[in-house]
Amino acid sequence: MDPVRLRAYRLGRVQEQLKAEGYCGAVLFDPINLRYATGSRNMAVWLLHNAARYGFVPASGRAVLFDFHGCGHLSDGLETVAEVRPAIGSYYFSAGSRAEEQAKRWAAEIVELARRAGGRRPRIAIDRVDLFGLRFLAEAGVEVGDAQPVLEQARAIKSADEIECMRRAIAVCETGIAAMREQLRPGLTENALWAILHETNIRMDGEWIETRLLASGHRTNPWFQECSDRVIAAGDLVAFDTDMIGPHGYCADISRTFFCGPGRPTAEQQTLYALALEQIAHNLDQLKPGLTLSEYSRRCWTIPERYAPNKYSCVAHGVGMCDEWPAVYHADQLAEWGYPGVIEPNMTLCVESYIGAVDGRQGVKLEQQVLVTETGTVPLSRYPFESELMQ
Repeated sequence: MDPVRLRAYRLGRVQEQLKAEGYCGAVLFDPINLRYATGSRNMAVWLLHNAARYGFVPASGRAVLFDFHGCGHLSDGLETVAEVRPAIGSYYFSAGSRAEEQAKRWAAEIVELARRAGGRRPRIAIDRVDLFGLRFLAEAGVEVGDAQPVLEQARAIKSADEIECMRRAIAVCETGIAAMREQLRPGLTENALWAILHETNIRMDGEWIETRLLASGHRTNPWFQECSDRVIAAGDLVAFDTDMIGPHGYCADISRTFFCGPGRPTAEQQTLYALALEQIAHNLDQLKPGLTLSEYSRRCWTIPERYAPNKYSCVAHGVGMCDEWPAVYHADQLAEWGYPGVIEPNMTLCVESYIGAVDGRQGVKLEQQVLVTETGTVPLSRYPFESELMQ
C-alpha cells in the first residue's frame, strides 16, 4: 500500500465530485470525511460530537485544515494539506453564550477561502453547519449545499490501495474473531467476550468499534440487543456484528454466530443457521455490476414468512472507512425507502442476514464483506462459518 498514492486518489475523487456538482470547495467536519479527503486524523470519536476540527477542500489544489488547539503538528508532511490553522469552535461546549460571536469569526475565514476558490459569490458544500454559521455565510453571499452526497459518491469506488487497507483491517478483525471463538466458554459474560475483539483491534493498531452488537441465548432474538453482563451458558447461540474500524481507518464489518458448547446444537439452531447461510449464498450469487439497486433487491432471497418480520434492516450496504452508501433495501421496502443507484466494479459491500422467528427465542446473524468485480464478487471476509451449526 502506497500512502501518498492512496491520499492522492481519495482527494482526487472528492474534487472530481465537487466539480461535477458545481462546487468550488467543501467544508468538512465529519472526521471520516476529513480523513478521506486529506489523510489527516485526530480524535475521531470525540470529534463526531464536538465540532472542533474541520477543513476546507477546494475543487482544485490542496486543503486548508483547521485543527484543535495544539494539534497542528499532526498534519506535518501531508502533501494534501497546504496550511493548518487553529479551529474556531462555535459549538456550545466550546463557545457557550458566545456561540454567535465565534460563528461569525468561523464564517469570516470560510468566506475568505470560498472566495479565493470561487470568486465573489462562491458555491460550496458543507457536511455539517450550525445555524449561526449558515446565516453568516448566506449574508456574505456564499451559496451552501450538502457535502454528504459528494463524499458518499466519492468514497463508493475503491482504489487498489484502499482495498489493501481494508484487507489489513479484516485480517485484524478475523484475528480477534478467532480469539473470541477460542475463549468462548460457559460462564463468560457477553461483555468479556466482546472485549477480546476490542483488545485485539487496539493492540494491532486498529482504532475503534462502532457498536456493541453481541448477544447470547434468548437475547439473540430480536436482533440489535447490545452486549451486557449476561453470563453465556452451554447450548447458547452467540451472535455478533464487528462494526470495527481497524488499521488505516478502514472498516471490517463481519457477522458470525457461534455455538457455545459443550453439547450439540439443537435442530432449531441448525435450521436457523442453514436459512441464514442460504440467504447469504443466494444474495452473493445475485450480486453483479451493472444492476440497479432496485434490480438487485428484487433478485434477493425471499425470506420465509415466519422470519420476515424480524428481517435485517437491509440486504446489503456499502462499506469503506465506515458503513456508507449505498443501502440496498428489501424488495418490500423499496416504495418507502428505495433510491436510485447502480452497483459498480470496485465497490465494497456487506451482504447481510438475520434469521429469527417473531415467536422465537434465538436468532442467527451472518454478514460477508465483499469486493465487486467486473463479473461478480470476491470475498474479503474469510472467517469460516460454524461447522457445528451446519446440518
